[in-house]
Amino acid sequence: MAKGRASRGAAGKTGAARGRAVASLAGARPEPFWTSQPGAPAPAPALTGAIQADLAVVGGGFSGLWTALLARERDPSADVVLIEAGTAGWAASGRNGGFCSASLTHGIGNGLARFPGEMPLLEKLGAQNLAEIGHTVAARGIECDFSLAGELTVATRPWQLADVDAEAEAARRLGHDVTGLDAAGVRRELDSPAFLGGAWYRDTCAMVDPARLARGLRRACLDAGVRLYENTRVSAIRDEGTALALTTPYGRVRARQAALATGACPPLLRRIGPFFLPIYDYVLVTEPLSAAQLASLGWRHRQGAADAGNQFHYFRLTAGNRVLWGGYDAVYFNGGRLSAAHDQRPETFARLAEHFFTTFPQLEDVAFEHAWGGAIDTCSRFFAFYGTAYAGRIGYACGHTGLGVGASRFAANVVLDLLSGLRTERTELAMVRSRPVPFPPEPVRSAVVQLTRASLARADRDGGRRNLWLRTLNRFGLGFDS
Repeated sequence: MAKGRASRGAAGKTGAARGRAVASLAGARPEPFWTSQPGAPAPAPALTGAIQADLAVVGGGFSGLWTALLARERDPSADVVLIEAGTAGWAASGRNGGFCSASLTHGIGNGLARFPGEMPLLEKLGAQNLAEIGHTVAARGIECDFSLAGELTVATRPWQLADVDAEAEAARRLGHDVTGLDAAGVRRELDSPAFLGGAWYRDTCAMVDPARLARGLRRACLDAGVRLYENTRVSAIRDEGTALALTTPYGRVRARQAALATGACPPLLRRIGPFFLPIYDYVLVTEPLSAAQLASLGWRHRQGAADAGNQFHYFRLTAGNRVLWGGYDAVYFNGGRLSAAHDQRPETFARLAEHFFTTFPQLEDVAFEHAWGGAIDTCSRFFAFYGTAYAGRIGYACGHTGLGVGASRFAANVVLDLLSGLRTERTELAMVRSRPVPFPPEPVRSAVVQLTRASLARADRDGGRRNLWLRTLNRFGLGFDS
């Protein structure tokens, strides 16, 4: 009898927490916070008729914007056309958390597991790339709240502490400025009863408003002479011998070369399809915190932060002192279907809200203003892969897995190097010359992904112990993460 009462009491507490989380979402707007801010430019006209260009860039997210801008900076005489199916930055580039990381390998641990001999060079190139992003932001007058605040990795379970310490030590050996933090130390930076320890990476990440960065890069492209066509979907590319023909609803582009930067969208090259998945990620943003609420967190240095679980959360402050809280669920809809309906997933929003209040109980009265999702392109190694097609006249990069805010600029340079036929420090990287392990075809693909997601969740509950399935995937270079 006593046991029954205790169970009902625990269930009541769980139900109350769930109810509080759901209530906090009552006024949440179903749209990304970043792109809802004022100042969006009027769309560029759609392409009508036939045009010619030296380089056609397909996709107006970060990858495409950087590719077009850098192409004009390399050769101001080049005729560069940028074609976007919606408006520049509307998809993943305007929906992410705004973590502009120096990492080109989705974290040091992941890079060391795959290309240990190249990591000193990859980290050097990543740091250089991040610095050059900051230089472009300053030189072009892009107002996007770019701040080299660094990033906290926090352990929320005892089993995560050893992994956090090991990766921090590896980062130090690679020359990074990393401070290890015990429970008291991490709570002095960002106060939560859930945090047991962590590490502060001071030089590896900038925080940015991603939509305003995309808008600024769009303006920079136009200022540099790039021709932009929005609301223009490219449906096919055909080799016509002397040129590539790109088909759009009301027009056509004949270009000497093309760069594909279409992210999670169905690829225009069939050969790319086996190597990436569209995964949906979800994000909440709170109302602005009061001075007292902000003080209860500490967070004086305003770092980005993420916990160290297999299914992890990422979180940060916006310029207006809202808390952005995202991650955990990484959802693959069977068959790889993309749909605007998937941008809203109430069960995930409720779960994220519940986790938020468990992590920051001092913010129990805060409500959420925005709730949204969107697709990202992930591959089995979690960072971009590269290639060319049509005798080197098409170049592409795909598979950024959520860290494309910074790495997309590096990828743009790689693609331009490949299209130019140049042998550079970038093109000679094993990371660039290799490919990830492809995913199996459907319906096996869906079964593999769902089994992997369930296994990762089980590992988080079971002290980090990875089952036979996860160990097998690791052995073959396959993976899946939130």
